[in-house]
Amino acid sequence: MNWTSIAFDWNQVRAFLVTAEEGSFSAAARALRLSQPTLGRQVAALEQQLGVTLFERPGRKLLLTSSGLELLQHVRAMGEAAGRISLTASGQSQTIAGHVCITATDGISMYMLPDALKRLRKEAPGISIEIVASNDVHDLRRREADIAIRHGRPEQPDLIARFLRNIPMRLYATPEFLDQIGRPKATDDLSDVVFIGFEQTDRFTEWLNDIGLSLTAENFMLMSENGAVVWELVRKGLGIGIMAEEVASHFGGLECAFPELENVMVPMWLVTHRELRTSPRIRKVYDILAETLS
Repeated sequence: MNWTSIAFDWNQVRAFLVTAEEGSFSAAARALRLSQPTLGRQVAALEQQLGVTLFERPGRKLLLTSSGLELLQHVRAMGEAAGRISLTASGQSQTIAGHVCITATDGISMYMLPDALKRLRKEAPGISIEIVASNDVHDLRRREADIAIRHGRPEQPDLIARFLRNIPMRLYATPEFLDQIGRPKATDDLSDVVFIGFEQTDRFTEWLNDIGLSLTAENFMLMSENGAVVWELVRKGLGIGIMAEEVASHFGGLECAFPELENVMVPMWLVTHRELRTSPRIRKVYDILAETLS
């Protein structure tokens, strides 16, 4: 490695990272306990050092440029590594203990979280985990949960949100149900079909219509806020349901209802409150979830 080529200042990198995560210079300055001009100078110095523009400022918004987005992936890894180094240096990495509550949807809780929890049990056995499997949005600011995995970025400025990835979702049904309705060959063939939806039907209708369907609330004659119930209704041949590909792989007897249809891409966000910066146990769980679920 060419060590002399590594010339940037960690304080500048941290200023960029926190600004990108917080979404504004003012919020980042508060989080780092710096004045806003000081933070702005650190980000500007990093841009000058790297020879790129990291943020655009259309109007009152602050947006990452393509260079900023590319850099953010690497800087996040640096930030997570720095957090682990701090824990190790303070002798806390093996002694972290306490309780952490995670809220996530049914599907994420049942089929995506277990791998992360296996790793967590190995690396931090002193942390007890409570999982609230629910599609309801729990209020992190009131400490109803410590960490949430959501399908939308929260608007509250005092929460820390990290985009993990998009989850590809498709339409599934039993072969018998598809034979009964006639296997769809065009999107119009689905306009009168029964869909099984979640309680937040409007959002799912919007996602499905964005990829070319023409559905209304009348298509969703069966619905439940519980994902496991929705999938069981689909397995019983009562309608078409939308399901993550990695969840559908756990079920037998289902097939994609319309393979030619574009996937619905549902975002997954990891959200926590500001105690992340001061609580080793929340930091540990957050980092493992971010690495495992991304």
